[in-house]
Amino acid sequence: MTAKPSKQIYLDYAATTPLDPRVRERMLDCMDADTAFGNPSSSTHEYGAAAAAEIEKSAAEVAGVINAKSDEIVWTSGATEANNLAVIGAAKFREQRGRHVVTSVTEHKSVLASCASLEAQGFEVSYLKPDANGRIATETLAAAIRPDTVLVSLMHANNEIGVIQDIAAAGELCRTHDVLLHVDAVQTAGRVTVDVEAQQIDLLSLNAHKACGPKGIGVLYMNSRRIRRVDPILFGGSQQRGLRPGTLPTHQIVGMGTALALAHKEMPNEVPRIEALRNRLWSNIEHVPGVFLNGDTERSLCSILNVSVAAVEGESLRYALQSLAVASGSACNSAIDEPSYVLRSLGRSDQLAEASIRFSLGRFTTTDEVDAAGKVFCEAVEYLQAMSGADVAAGFE
Repeated sequence: MTAKPSKQIYLDYAATTPLDPRVRERMLDCMDADTAFGNPSSSTHEYGAAAAAEIEKSAAEVAGVINAKSDEIVWTSGATEANNLAVIGAAKFREQRGRHVVTSVTEHKSVLASCASLEAQGFEVSYLKPDANGRIATETLAAAIRPDTVLVSLMHANNEIGVIQDIAAAGELCRTHDVLLHVDAVQTAGRVTVDVEAQQIDLLSLNAHKACGPKGIGVLYMNSRRIRRVDPILFGGSQQRGLRPGTLPTHQIVGMGTALALAHKEMPNEVPRIEALRNRLWSNIEHVPGVFLNGDTERSLCSILNVSVAAVEGESLRYALQSLAVASGSACNSAIDEPSYVLRSLGRSDQLAEASIRFSLGRFTTTDEVDAAGKVFCEAVEYLQAMSGADVAAGFE
C-alpha cells in the first residue's frame, strides 16, 4: 500500500468546516475593547449600542440569504437548539389545534429526539420512510397529514448522503392543510438556494460552522405572518422577546452573518467547483469492484459523496483510511457502534451500512487532495478485499 500522507486530508466538511480568515477578522473586530464588546442589551451606553448594531446588521445578512426579514431571525446556540425550539416549541404552542407531528426516519438526531420528547408528552408522531434513493415522495407526505397535524419537520438535504428533498412541494402541501413546515437547512446554506417565501417555509434552522463560520451559534427563522411565537425551551431574561433568553454573543453572531453572506455571494462559483471535485473523486473510485454510491445521483448536494464497500469489514476500512479525515455515518453518531440508521432506512445490509464512508468537500478542498484521497481509498479497498477472500458480488444486499 502507498505511504500515508504526512498530514490527514480533511474531507469532513459536512461535520464542520474550517473558519474562513475573513470571518475570523470580523469576529476579532467585535472582541476589541474599543469596538462592540459590550452587552447588546445595555442600550443606554455606546458599547452596548455598538454591539446591538452589529447584531442587527448580522440579522439582515442572514435574512438576506434566505429571503426573510431581520425581525424573523432568532439567535440560538446552534442548529440543534434551533431544531429543538422549532419542533417542541411550535408543536406545544399549537397543541390546542392538534397533537400530531410528521417527520422522517432519516432526520438529524436533534429532530428525532425532539419528536421522542413530544411523544413522551402525549403527542403522536408519524415517521416517513424514504425510497431507496433517500427521497420522501410528496404523495407519502400527503398521505401522512391528518386534520390534527400541526407540524411537519423535514431536512432540506441529508447530512449523511446529501440527498435534497423537494421542500417547495412540501411547503405547498403544508400551506394547503394549514400545517406548519419546519426545515433543517444546515447542510444547504451556501450550497443550494433557500427561499423561505418561494418554498413556503414557516420555520427554518441554520448554523454557522457548516459554512466556514464559528461553532456555537445558530438561527431559527420564524415566519412572522404564520407563527409569531413558539413555547420557549429556555427561561431567563427577556432577550429576543423571551423566545430565546440569554446574553447574545456578538462576535459569534457577527461571524455567522459574515459566513453566510460570503457563502451566498460565492455560491455561483463555489458550487460548480466543489461539484466538479466530488464528481472527480467518484470517477477515481467507482471502478473498484464492490464500491457503490449511496443516495440520489440526480438530486444531491455538490459536497457529499457517500459510498459503501462490499466484502470489507467496516472497522478495518476505517483503520486503513486513517490518513483521510472522513466520516462513517454522521458526526453526531460516530461514537455509537452501530450501522448508520440513514443507510439502514435505504435498505442497506448491516455489512454495507457499517462499511460506508462519507466524503464531504468544501471551500478549501483542492484537486490534489481529491486525487490523493481517491488513491488511498482504492488501494485500501483492494487490499482489504484481497485479504478477506470474500465474494465481492455477494456483498450487494
